[in-house]
Amino acid sequence: MIALVLLYVGAVLALNGLWLLGHIQDREIGIINLFSGGIILVAAIISMVLGTMRDDFTAIVFGAQILLFSFTYLWIAYNRYVDVDGRGLGWYSLFVALTAAPTAALTLADADGATWMTWLGVNWAAWAVLWFLYWVLLGLQRPITRIAGVVTLLVGIGTGWLPAYLLLTDYLTLPA
Repeated sequence: MIALVLLYVGAVLALNGLWLLGHIQDREIGIINLFSGGIILVAAIISMVLGTMRDDFTAIVFGAQILLFSFTYLWIAYNRYVDVDGRGLGWYSLFVALTAAPTAALTLADADGATWMTWLGVNWAAWAVLWFLYWVLLGLQRPITRIAGVVTLLVGIGTGWLPAYLLLTDYLTLPA
């Protein structure tokens, strides 16, 4: 399920980056956020239900973590169609950044040299930075749209689309 989630995280982040850079219209970007948020929501629910049935805490944690992404994208979609300034999403982004930062640190500390876990820890660090930028942009209303757009695009490609593509084409495999 991680490849599916990463594919849509990559797609939505890359497109959101292009949107922030002015290459996609406000109302048009809502559909990829709604679709990606919905797909990730379904994946999270499935993971948490199966994790509960199998007494698999890791699956429950995975579901809880990807809900952070799902809700972000659903909120972005919502904001594209209502008249709001985005501050609520900005403050939610600070909450997520403050959750993602220690997740990155703990994942890296537990990686014990394992390539996948190290990569995942670095991803959580990149996502923490990204959500922090959204807090600055939206919550604090600072003019960093261009920086946020470039970072969003690069993080989308590097942490989502590329690894998902490599997983889906069997050029990268997850540890058992």
